[in-house]
Amino acid sequence: MLSVLLGLTGAVVYGAADFLGGLAARRERAVTVAAVAAAVGLVPLALGAAAVGATFSGPAVAAGIGAGVSGSVAVLLLYRALAVGPMSVLSPLTAVFAAVTPVAVALVGGTVLSLAASIALVVAVVAVVLVAAVRDTSGARVTAVGVVTAGVAGCGFGGIVLAYDAAPSDAGVATLLVGRVVQTVLLGAVAVVVAVRSGPVGPVESVRSSRPGGADHVAPSASAGRSAAGVPRGPRRSGTSRRSRWSNRQRWAGRTVVAVVACGVLDALANACIQAALHVGSGDAVLPVVSVLNALYPIGTLVLAGVVLRERLTRVQWTGIVFAFAASVGLALA
Repeated sequence: MLSVLLGLTGAVVYGAADFLGGLAARRERAVTVAAVAAAVGLVPLALGAAAVGATFSGPAVAAGIGAGVSGSVAVLLLYRALAVGPMSVLSPLTAVFAAVTPVAVALVGGTVLSLAASIALVVAVVAVVLVAAVRDTSGARVTAVGVVTAGVAGCGFGGIVLAYDAAPSDAGVATLLVGRVVQTVLLGAVAVVVAVRSGPVGPVESVRSSRPGGADHVAPSASAGRSAAGVPRGPRRSGTSRRSRWSNRQRWAGRTVVAVVACGVLDALANACIQAALHVGSGDAVLPVVSVLNALYPIGTLVLAGVVLRERLTRVQWTGIVFAFAASVGLALA
């Protein structure tokens, strides 16, 4: 029961982090936002290490390196997948692979699920697909490269859960801290390379979150015609003074900083919840249950998008939320 609650909490917090990262990535490059948010996440994890302790044993460090590398490679592959294919197909596909990969590893390792738990997991996977479904008006075609890239990205996100599961129970925050350092270095290096090659960047038209795993998984979409605040752009006024334009840029810069900082903090908290969920429960079924619940992160993103940006959920997404609730209750009782 506690594993289910922590898993759901982690998913919802992940979704909130993704929403904030998505807002920030409307003004800056997504990979830059991901790198800075990862660096910000080091602060709460360092404080957590001081508060609850961290044992940097060999297995704990190895698990952290695995989580950091897996997450970094996954987010970069996700960016690539969504650049060459339709989000409406590749986003749910990535989420499904992220959910199913740890389940498959657990089953191959000998985990036996009860009938009730198996049914609830199937319902949860269906919920992942429905909740992650997004509109796509880009006209992009599904290609083999896009499908394979999205699938591998999903496996990478699932690898994060596997790494946390492999961490020793007495590691404390050590695995999370090592993983975040690795992620900060790798994504930071990529962000610098991209910035040098591409030069200055202006506001991005729109970014929508679309991955399992938190702030480092903000993915671009093509929702044109809206400003960074999510409201339609009005006509440019020729009489606008330089001072007012500069003030507007300063205001947006401040909001972006707040969004990135909150994104990094929430993402670190979500990772802590997921690792805790994997280690407080008992039984072999904990890994598949937590991995599938983790993939329900879009619920948090959708709720905030509805409240803050007044975006309406589709019937398909509402159906997915109902399925997710039913699956969560079933997993808690199984």
